[in-house]
Amino acid sequence: MGKQKQQVISRFFAPKSKIPSSPAPPSSSSSTPPPKISATVTFSPSKRRRTSRLSSPNSKPSKLPKLSPHTHNAIPPLPNPSLHEKFLHRLLEPSTTSSELSSQNPKPNPTKYTPLELQVVDLKNKYPDVLLMVEVGYKFRFFGEDAEIAARELGIYAHLDHSFMTASVPTFRLNVHVRRLVSAGYKVGVVKQTETAAIKAHGENRLGPFCRGLSALYTKATLEAAEDMGGGEEGWGGESNYLVCVMEKGVLEKNLECGVESGFDVTIGMVAVEISTGDVVYAEFNDNFMRYALEAVVLSLSPAELLLGKPLSQQTEKLLLAYAGPSSNVRVEHASGECFIDGGALAEVMSLYENTSEDNLVDHPYHAKQSTKVTEQGNHRLTIEGIMNMPDLAVQALALTIRHLKQFGFERILCLGASFRPFSSKMEMTFSANALQQLEVLKNSTDGSESGSLLQFMNHTLTIYGSRLLRHWVAHPLCDRNMISARLDAVSEIAESMGSSRASQNIQGLDGENSDTTVVQPEFTYLLSSVLTMLGRSPDIQRGITRVFHRTATPSEFIAVIQAILCAGKQLQKIHLEEEDNVKNMRANTVYSKLLKKLILTASSSIVIGSAVKLLSTLNKEAADQRDLKNLISTSNGQFPEVSRAQKEVHMAQEKLDSLIDLYRKQLGMRKLEFMNVSGTTHLIELPVDVKVPLNWVKVNSTKKTIRYHPLEVLTALDQLLLANEKLTVACRAAWDSFLREFGKYYADFQAAVQALATLDCLHSLAILSRNKNYVRPVFVYEDEPVQVHISSGRHPVLETMLQDNFVPNDTNLNADGEYCQIVTGPNMGGKSCYIRQVALIAIMAQVGSFVPASSAKLHVLDGIYTRMGASDSIQQGRSTFLEELSEASNILHNCTARSLVIIDELGRGTSTHDGVAIAYATLHYMLEQKRCMVLFVTHYPKIVDIRNEFPGSVGAYHVSYLTSHEDMDIENSKSDHEDVTYLYKLVTGVSESSFGFKVAQLAQLPSTCISRAIIMGSRLEALVNNRAGSRLGKKHLLEKLLIDNDPQTQKKMLETPECFRPGGTWDLEDVNVAYKGFFFSLKAAVSDDEVARSIQLLNARSIAKDLVSRVQGHS
Repeated sequence: MGKQKQQVISRFFAPKSKIPSSPAPPSSSSSTPPPKISATVTFSPSKRRRTSRLSSPNSKPSKLPKLSPHTHNAIPPLPNPSLHEKFLHRLLEPSTTSSELSSQNPKPNPTKYTPLELQVVDLKNKYPDVLLMVEVGYKFRFFGEDAEIAARELGIYAHLDHSFMTASVPTFRLNVHVRRLVSAGYKVGVVKQTETAAIKAHGENRLGPFCRGLSALYTKATLEAAEDMGGGEEGWGGESNYLVCVMEKGVLEKNLECGVESGFDVTIGMVAVEISTGDVVYAEFNDNFMRYALEAVVLSLSPAELLLGKPLSQQTEKLLLAYAGPSSNVRVEHASGECFIDGGALAEVMSLYENTSEDNLVDHPYHAKQSTKVTEQGNHRLTIEGIMNMPDLAVQALALTIRHLKQFGFERILCLGASFRPFSSKMEMTFSANALQQLEVLKNSTDGSESGSLLQFMNHTLTIYGSRLLRHWVAHPLCDRNMISARLDAVSEIAESMGSSRASQNIQGLDGENSDTTVVQPEFTYLLSSVLTMLGRSPDIQRGITRVFHRTATPSEFIAVIQAILCAGKQLQKIHLEEEDNVKNMRANTVYSKLLKKLILTASSSIVIGSAVKLLSTLNKEAADQRDLKNLISTSNGQFPEVSRAQKEVHMAQEKLDSLIDLYRKQLGMRKLEFMNVSGTTHLIELPVDVKVPLNWVKVNSTKKTIRYHPLEVLTALDQLLLANEKLTVACRAAWDSFLREFGKYYADFQAAVQALATLDCLHSLAILSRNKNYVRPVFVYEDEPVQVHISSGRHPVLETMLQDNFVPNDTNLNADGEYCQIVTGPNMGGKSCYIRQVALIAIMAQVGSFVPASSAKLHVLDGIYTRMGASDSIQQGRSTFLEELSEASNILHNCTARSLVIIDELGRGTSTHDGVAIAYATLHYMLEQKRCMVLFVTHYPKIVDIRNEFPGSVGAYHVSYLTSHEDMDIENSKSDHEDVTYLYKLVTGVSESSFGFKVAQLAQLPSTCISRAIIMGSRLEALVNNRAGSRLGKKHLLEKLLIDNDPQTQKKMLETPECFRPGGTWDLEDVNVAYKGFFFSLKAAVSDDEVARSIQLLNARSIAKDLVSRVQGHS
């Protein structure tokens, strides 16, 4: 019998609640329980028929005996058919909704709640939006509506218990079930008992229920940093879990170019916090109606939670809610930000920093030396100055984030000013949302996963935190030439030590300047690889030290994290760092790159290693592995006096208990009497049955020959020992919390060390990429040189991996002083989009600091890469396909500069041909004339190529080459679209003759009759266009010949308009008569044999007729 049927059967046999005749008045208390759950039952069609017969009041008894649906034998009559019918009704009845159940069952009287239920009601009133898991014994229980949710999400059984529906899970499965509920988008709260049985027995609450309180809150953004949740399961922890808070205010700026109110309509402030790593990102920016800047921020950060500060505009909220749709499973929470508008935000932030400073002074009065105090005060002052310099809306978002994180206890992470960084800066490139999606930088456009993306292709990191940092590098390439060169030097040195033939080229000859890179021996790479491999097998130390800072780390996790950092630092100290004045003393494991030296010194800092040794010396590793909190902390150095006192009390209680055995030996006259332990019961005295004992001795258990007792003094001593152990446990927990709090002063140093290790992992990953793929180091020209992109034999990095040796490379040459625009035409599926994408990806890889897939690359540092590719709409946001096209084009025109690379693929195809050609032509003209940026323009409109005449030398026409094989066919169908085409994928100069659209139709397997009709229609349309073009050209030649053959006075007389039709002319019948005569004279002359004169006279007659008609209509 299935679980669902068992649920209904248990409901059927459960005691029925009596329903009063008059409905009870609604209770004004907000603590009424939620409606009860109902189970849904599935059953077979035979049972449906049986139910319909039982439920029909006019159903006639069947003459034939009922047959079993399984054996097809007759079912014997039941002794009590009425009870059977009731059971079937109950079993097969449809599920009732919660509202029906709540209307049928009256709300229970609050006075009848059990003490536990009263606690649950009180907690639910305090945390109405939290799904509560309440610790009761060895289980965590759900109550009311929370039980219904847990039953649905966790697949567990919910049943009625007293006044509430309830469900439960075992305590040791807390981690698993919390993660499942959080991944479903719920905010989960864990309620634990705040007192033990021994403390409760000696306290004032000895007769009441256990005291309980909310011990932890979990959401998607806080899960990895929360207590008892570190480490995660498979599939967790690799990605960032940002909490993004968004606030905005309305603005209206005027577009200076056109003088109308347009452009930006809101200013958006944003703060993103990665609570598990301590990364804090802030930004304030203006955005237009389409919210492109906000969309780029969201796609770049990929937040797990959104905190929306009200009020928000409808357009902003629509975009954010569309991002947090059912497919993304992003949690959204709304909060009011109106209280932070008039100076309240800065007051909220400053109060947090003041409270944090006071807590540090109270917690560590004896640890802070004078130098440490001065350093902390200086850092604190710099942090406050940084907050004061933040934009106003960003400060408001920060204040709202602080208020939100206070309920989780994680607000202290925002006090670390070193973790703050702006989302965009002059040193880094920020992609638009279109560029991230259309270039597939972080995720592919097929299923939204990392597979097939540029990030996945470049990621050869060995640690999780290195992978997270590389993601930031790829999403934000550098815009500073010196920083790019420093990364390239480091990658080149690591690649050279790996033995890469390509990396050992003469760097000085490429970039024309002295490089820090020198060929070294493989020992350096061996040490670096071994350190990174060891760290890859260790826990996520970046999140680990942040969990230590949050005081949510376990002792074993703390030891594992600190030991990993200590081991990595000691290994890196073996690497010799070359000094400036000691160049001659070269060793096998010497490092020369300035960036590598800086990173290694930071990761192997003596301060970090000394602090790690000091922290580990305070803890007992064996006790940490066994989760023995009482023996975890060493008190030999005078620290934690409370633990020492509690340990002495336990020792004294244990000695007092053990000393009682001497008393009983004398009392019973048994010298060999000893305490014994049986089945977990300690300090038992076992005596023969015939031995008489005092009356106050308690009999515990017995056998045939012996009886085991607990003397009254033993019971008292055991009780005192249990109480002393509980006090020791409380003291050890407080000492452990104080120990973790003390780690706060080391956090900045350890965070810098971990960041250095992550950077080393990224550089090592880029070196592996260059060695495996035999890539070339790009060369960046100086800032004062013209913007240029010169790539020789460039290849698409991702597609080359898939196609191996079959990929066809192409050259790219763009220069601001020469040809800085390429118009690319060619057949469909010929490789146009692949070519322009590969240019953009090579530029991105180069500015990340990676070697690139080309034989050579010489680039200028770009400040942005903008794209307009593909065709898609956004129905949820009310955007059509063509609106999306033009909005993306508008975003490019407003933001690109002379140092930007713009790639546009088939602009204008979402509307009619004439409108599309006009818009595409005008857009390209604007970029060439106003922006002068590097442009790769793909189109199927040959008319756009005519723009070369307006910008000679600046625009080049190219097409992807192909071969065609001609076949014998009739005249009407002898078009290039009916030929066999072989794509060569090579970019050559010139304009493509055809797009070969019908070949794509054949590949798409359209019906042959449909393709044939399309070919005929295409041929006719092309012939019509050619005839019109030829007619216009012939008229032009005729007019030129006529003007050449006739004298100027004849030309003027033939083409002049009669006086009565000229502007301001008089309406005279004589003039009209003359006009009519001229009209008919022209018609008569048109029938002559002279072709030129005939054409001219027809044109003249047509002109007179039009003027005459318009004049007559004007006077009618």
